[in-house]
Amino acid sequence: MDIFLIVLIGINVIVSFKGFNDSEFFRKYEFHIGSIRSGEQIRMLTSAFLHGNITHLAFNMLTLYFFAPIVLDTFGNIYFIYIYFGSLIAGSLLTMYFHKNDYSYRAIGASGAVTGIIYSSILLYPEMTLGLFFIIPIPGYIFGIGYLLYSIYGMKAKNDNIGHTAHFGGAIGGYLLTLIKEPSLIQSNTKMVVLLTIPILVLFYLHKTNKLD
Repeated sequence: MDIFLIVLIGINVIVSFKGFNDSEFFRKYEFHIGSIRSGEQIRMLTSAFLHGNITHLAFNMLTLYFFAPIVLDTFGNIYFIYIYFGSLIAGSLLTMYFHKNDYSYRAIGASGAVTGIIYSSILLYPEMTLGLFFIIPIPGYIFGIGYLLYSIYGMKAKNDNIGHTAHFGGAIGGYLLTLIKEPSLIQSNTKMVVLLTIPILVLFYLHKTNKLD
């Protein structure tokens, strides 16, 4: 495993466990619209290293572990970091856009950054196959699209503290940064470029028609 990936996963684990055991720390660094609009923009970054529970943390880190090597092998460490943190920030910005008037809105999780890496890796290697529950083989792009469709459900259900909106911002970030770095994919992988826009377009349609409320 690449040292960058080890360090990244390690930071997520350490910060998340600190948050599990220190509610004051958790509240200080989680994504909270009211606090961010009061000047605590650092929460837009720090919240991505906090998780709601071990299951939430494990799912994000396992997903990162499976998808990150493709981006690392193709682009190298530096551009991988650009995509990870670019997707993270894109996720936070989209969340601010969707919830800017909901001052009580809170969220945590690396999902935005991880979704950016998912989208990047699927664009780079569309023929990848994953083992659902480590057993059932499914195409990687099905997992990626399903991940975002589940996020739409989470946004509508509003029954957890996970930053589902950030998934989409992260997807957009990973998608655009990958195409900026490798624009030839638009011609060589047109079908996947178009297919991966579908859940993003669905989200904005639901938002525009107020069907997420």
